[in-house]
Amino acid sequence: QVREWKDEGSKRYMCTGRPGWLTVSLRVGKYKKIHKNIMINLMDVLEVDSERQVVLVEPLVTMGQLTAYLNPMGWTIPVVPELDDLTVGGLIMGTGIESSSHIYGLFQHTCMAYELVLADGSLVRCSPTENSDLFYAVPWSCGTLGFLVAAEIKMIPAKKYVKIHYEPVRGLQKICEKFTEESKKKENSFVEGLMYSLEEAVIMTGVLTDEPEQSKINRIGNYYKPWFFKHVEMYLKADRTGIEYIPARHYYHRHTRSIFWELQDIIPFGNNPVFRYLFGWMVPPKISLLKLTQGEAIRKLYEQHHVVQDMLVPMKSLEKSIQTFHDDLNVYPLWLCPFILPNNPGMVHPKGDEAELYVDIGAYGEPKRKQFEARASMRQMEKFVRSVHGFQMLYADCYMTREEFWDMFDGSLYHKLRDQMNCKDAFPEVYDKICKAARH
Repeated sequence: QVREWKDEGSKRYMCTGRPGWLTVSLRVGKYKKIHKNIMINLMDVLEVDSERQVVLVEPLVTMGQLTAYLNPMGWTIPVVPELDDLTVGGLIMGTGIESSSHIYGLFQHTCMAYELVLADGSLVRCSPTENSDLFYAVPWSCGTLGFLVAAEIKMIPAKKYVKIHYEPVRGLQKICEKFTEESKKKENSFVEGLMYSLEEAVIMTGVLTDEPEQSKINRIGNYYKPWFFKHVEMYLKADRTGIEYIPARHYYHRHTRSIFWELQDIIPFGNNPVFRYLFGWMVPPKISLLKLTQGEAIRKLYEQHHVVQDMLVPMKSLEKSIQTFHDDLNVYPLWLCPFILPNNPGMVHPKGDEAELYVDIGAYGEPKRKQFEARASMRQMEKFVRSVHGFQMLYADCYMTREEFWDMFDGSLYHKLRDQMNCKDAFPEVYDKICKAARH
């Protein structure tokens, strides 16, 4: 298809042919209508190499599919981003994170190699030792350097359960101290925080195990169970710590049934025990279905009165960041997920020469701040994130100017490769693909 595009005279930009409503991002890309759509229907797990501990997959393999495939064989991947429908391609070209990221980094940091079809129609393999510039430039590039057709991902032995410890913490300073301390411990397989207000949070730490205490097993993934964030909140309300054993796959996808806490705005009675018992098997509706069926008026309303943002900030700025989120948005719960950011080349790396502990702050829901105005409030947030050397996940609405965008991200390697590989006529620049200013 790429060679055909070349033979036709390379008249317009290329993009993948997957329809916009199918993606998990709430944004519907307008570029799909005007660019040349390249169909990439590659959705298979190709090879499990248990000697090298690597799994070779195609870009449309989803997290739900991959864990279902690997777990029975006794394997998993180190970072399993949350929602079942997230694809390998999206998590590499965009980014992905999970509560094990304080050990392993972002999803891209668990990948060993990529195979891409470039603008000239050639197939290239890249890894840290082979075409390494391309290997480090691919993550966050949103498909603007080439088409991903395969990825090698590191595997680790799977265990059956996660022993999870819930601890309510009160007071912003205490929450930040406790969260930072737990995030530094490599013996925690998982670390996650849910903030229910500026001064209240539950911090969860988990350890993988094969030996559960039978009386403490909680299969939270079953359709009739309370939504996970509501279950966690019970520990806060009762002001007690607790220990449970959750089946590993249920843990990995613990926020899937309620789409984190988005579903409470879509189906307010969705967590009612009667509803869960009778109709729980029907939820969550696929995000793709919601996007496909919503009208323009609903979409605009959502854009103005609803926030879905993940901001990645250095752990040392956590307290200041939460305070800023509170002042500018006032959205709760807030998701806190720690990750180690290695000093690799590419668009996203720490300011210094060392790997640095960062935290993903996820705000999903309706801002309760009186003066909330989507564009002005988000520009203020983005400015703050740039000031602490943080990053905005690119699946969300981004209001930065081109200059501000390249102030946040390091474009040196990316631009060098776009020049070298003649991407300028083949793919739009990443900014033009994702930023509001460029798309309207």
